Amino acid sequence: MSADEPLDLFTWAPEVEPAESEVPEMPDPEPDEPDRPQVWGVSEINAAVRALLEDTLPPVWIRGEVANWTRARSGHCYFTLKDDRAQIRCVMWKARAAMLPVDPEEGMRIRVFGTLTLYEARGEYQIGVRELQGEGEDGLWKLAFERLRRQLADEGLLDPARKRAIPRFPATVGIVTSPTGAALRDILTVLRRRAPWTRVLIRGARVQGQGASAEVAGAVRALTADGRVDVVIVGRGGGSIEDLWAFNEEPVARAIAECPVPVISAVGHETDVTISDLIADLRAPTPSAGAEAAVQDAEALRELLRTRGVRLARGLRGQLDRRRTVIRDMPGVLLRGTRGLLNPRRQVLESRSERLVPAVRRLLGPAESAVNQAETRLARSTRGWLEGRRQRVGRLAAQVEALSPLSTLARGYAVPVTDDGQVLRRLDEFRPGATFQLRVVDGRVRCHVDQNPENRDPFE
Repeated sequence: MSADEPLDLFTWAPEVEPAESEVPEMPDPEPDEPDRPQVWGVSEINAAVRALLEDTLPPVWIRGEVANWTRARSGHCYFTLKDDRAQIRCVMWKARAAMLPVDPEEGMRIRVFGTLTLYEARGEYQIGVRELQGEGEDGLWKLAFERLRRQLADEGLLDPARKRAIPRFPATVGIVTSPTGAALRDILTVLRRRAPWTRVLIRGARVQGQGASAEVAGAVRALTADGRVDVVIVGRGGGSIEDLWAFNEEPVARAIAECPVPVISAVGHETDVTISDLIADLRAPTPSAGAEAAVQDAEALRELLRTRGVRLARGLRGQLDRRRTVIRDMPGVLLRGTRGLLNPRRQVLESRSERLVPAVRRLLGPAESAVNQAETRLARSTRGWLEGRRQRVGRLAAQVEALSPLSTLARGYAVPVTDDGQVLRRLDEFRPGATFQLRVVDGRVRCHVDQNPENRDPFE
C-alpha cells in the first residue's frame, strides 16, 4: 500500500500472524549528543508501543457490534468491534476461531476477551481475541442451532411423516456413544434388565470437543453398514451446551437422516434439546430412557405371551364354531345358490318367450326336471348324511353308557373298596375287624367285617 493510498478501516486484514509470546528487543538508543534529540525508527517505536501495551494492560472483556467479519482461507478471523462512537479492530487466530459454533452475523452484539496489542507493520493497535460470546440467551450457540434447524426443516428432514416406528422386539441394538462414559453403562444396565436376550453392538466415538461430530457420524454409518442392527441409540450424558454441541452439528444430523434403521436420540437430560433429537425417529430424555424405548420389558413380554395364548385358543374355538355353522347351513345355501343362478336365466327366457316359445319349452322342460331331480337328490343325500351322523353319535353314546361302571351300579350292583380305593374281589380279602366302603350308584356305605365270610354260591 503506497503512502498516498487511503486506508480502508473496514477491509483491513494482517498478512502475518505474530507470535503471541514474542517480545521485541528494544534497540539501544543512539548516545545523546549536545543539542541533538534521540531519533527512533518506525519499526522501533512500533515495537516499543506493542511491548508497552502488552506488558501494561491485562486481558480485558470488550462489548460491541460486529462489523466486516471475514474468515480467511488460513482459518484466521478478522473483524471490527464498534459502538456508536468508536471502533477497534480484532483478530482471532485459527485455533481459537475453529471452536466457534458459527460465525457471528453483521451487527450482532457480542463480547470478546483478549489482549490489546499493536500490528507493527501498519502501526495499528488491535485486540487478539481469545474468546468470543454472543450477548443474550446462548448467543452464538442459539444462532447456530436455529440456522441449522431452519436448513433441515426447509429440506423436509424434520417432517414428522419421516419418523419411523421403533421395532417392538429388536434382535440387535446398536449404540453410538463414548466407550468410557456413564451413558454407556446406564444403557447396558437397562438393556440387561429389560431384555437380556438382546444382542448389543457398540461403536465408540468422542462425544464432545472439536471433531466429535464427525466421529459420531462415522460411527452411525459404520454400525449400520452391514445390516446387523435393528435400531440405533445415539447419545451421551448431560453437560453444558458446549459439551453437547457435537449433536447440534450438520454431520450428525445427516448421518441420522440417512440411517437405514430407526434411530433413538438420547442426549443429555430431559431439558436438553439438540438437532439430533429433532431429526431422529424418537427422542429420549435420557440415555436410560433411550434404552427403555428400544426394548420391551421381559415381564411385559411374558404377560403378552400369556394373553396371546388365551386369545389364540378363543380364536380357534370361534373358527371351529363358524365352520360348524357353515356345514350345518350348507344345504340351504346350496339350494339358495342354485335358485339364485336359475332365476335370472328364467327372466331372460320369459322376456324372449314370444319368439322362442317352442324352443324354450323343448329345452326348459328337461332342464327343470334335471334341476328338480338334482335338488331332490341333494336334499335327500344331505338329510341321509346328517341322519347317519346322528345315528352314529347315538350308537357311540350307547356304547359309552354300556361300558360305564355307573350303569352297572345303577342296575343294583355294589362294589366293595378299601379306604385307599382298591377293589375287594376275594373272600380272603375280607378280614374280621377290617373296614371297607361299599360303592353304590349314588354314594358310598362304610362297612365292618364281623366274622369270616363263608364261601357260598351267591345264587343259592
